[in-house]
Amino acid sequence: MAALCITAIGAGLVACEDDDEGFLEGLDGDPSVSKPALDELSGTKKVTIQGSSVAIACSGDRKDGKPVVVVMAGLGDALDKTAAFRKTLSTQHRVCSYDRLGEGGSDKPAGPQSITAGGKILTGVLDQVAGDIPVVLAGHSLGGLLAGRYAPEHQDRVKGLVLMDATSPTSSADIEKVIPASATGTSAQLRTATARTSKGENQEKLVFPDGEVSSAGSIPVEVIQHGTKYLGTFPVYGDGLEKVWTEGQRKWAGISGNSKLSTAAGSTHHIYLDRPDLAVKAVQRVTEQVAR
Repeated sequence: MAALCITAIGAGLVACEDDDEGFLEGLDGDPSVSKPALDELSGTKKVTIQGSSVAIACSGDRKDGKPVVVVMAGLGDALDKTAAFRKTLSTQHRVCSYDRLGEGGSDKPAGPQSITAGGKILTGVLDQVAGDIPVVLAGHSLGGLLAGRYAPEHQDRVKGLVLMDATSPTSSADIEKVIPASATGTSAQLRTATARTSKGENQEKLVFPDGEVSSAGSIPVEVIQHGTKYLGTFPVYGDGLEKVWTEGQRKWAGISGNSKLSTAAGSTHHIYLDRPDLAVKAVQRVTEQVAR
């Protein structure tokens, strides 16, 4: 069913999926891994955050006055998925990414994870890779939802956002609005899978309930939605799925008084893979505003 319709369609209406930086190096819990060491890192390392081993990849040099860019992948996408995107960005930026618990080279979570718990891991990552330097979060799919939830509460360090086909802030309600409980076949499976995914039945054991979009003030934000209407091909309910997806992107655009919503022509869900040119330019525009 199209990989469970892009893993329950963008994680609750989250995408179903060669690291240019090589294999993970065993540095679990090594106290010698310091901020200066990671500043100089060109590759992938493991560090201990909140008692768990977390895989982090960084590349590119820090530029005076420019923020550090942190790429946040979607559900099921490890560091290798974003490697080419990070490499392109690294010619002009210091770029890092990490595997959330349950993904790639990071530890599996011991139990259900809340968005708040995930935010603590992200805070630990930012402490390591950016310190006091401003950060721009570039999130895709579920990574976009997490970036959008994190930024309003951490405006002291998150100074810009790029949200690429981010999971809707009201994903469960969206799917229930389109696909009725009486639906059968693949539509019923999609409705059930979406509900289960949002309640923590995913490899990250992450629970992400619906919620309103909080304000991140006037930080620069670019929201990019897919242009190729792949959801529209879903039997019976395709048009409705496309409609609520677009509504979700508009909700994310309300996170800031300085936001821009655009459509990536020729792209399905993985915008940074299908249209890396557009994704890179969006990151550059945001970082330029932050650097002023």
